[in-house]
Amino acid sequence: MTEPMADLHDRGRENFAGLVEGGKARLDALFATVPALGELAVGTVYGHLHERPALDARTREAATLAAIVAAGMVGPPLSVHFRTGLASGLSPAEVCEVVVQTAAFAGFPRAVSAADQLNRLFEGHGLPIPPPPSPREVVLAHLAAPDGEVAEVLAEFPRTEVQATGPDRVLVSCFGDDAVPGAVLHCAVDGSDVTSITVFRPR
Repeated sequence: MTEPMADLHDRGRENFAGLVEGGKARLDALFATVPALGELAVGTVYGHLHERPALDARTREAATLAAIVAAGMVGPPLSVHFRTGLASGLSPAEVCEVVVQTAAFAGFPRAVSAADQLNRLFEGHGLPIPPPPSPREVVLAHLAAPDGEVAEVLAEFPRTEVQATGPDRVLVSCFGDDAVPGAVLHCAVDGSDVTSITVFRPR
């Protein structure tokens, strides 16, 4: 049964408010002149799409940012999804990498326009310019010269899959010949440093 748009809009407002401080007031200001558009847009994006289970929030926001950059929208859509992207667990460096990736497919002028707007957004949020490396980059660099228990794990299970799961954490699945990982590393990242690695082995 199709959910009424009014219900989706209410859910969308709640979801957006959970991501952005003062979110409801921001939505009211953005759609003050055309509230019907707000009901449709917020209900669709944050009421319906936001809760679809096929993509995690980080992936969904990365795809959204890529589409926004590709469409050349450097106003409210980019600034809003910059905020919700960070709130959904993208690191600032990952947001920048989305712009780089999009440039190859949507063209440099649109990517450059987005980069110009990101300068202002980073400054407004007190973020370093340029940002520190992404958590995945930091962990990959660390794994290139491991020591201690991590070196032993990688010697035993040399094939890895490295996946950032947030702006400060990365999971490394370590495989030998089996399809099931022989160990999983949970890496905590702070800026350009790996601050801790916890090793999990299946029993």
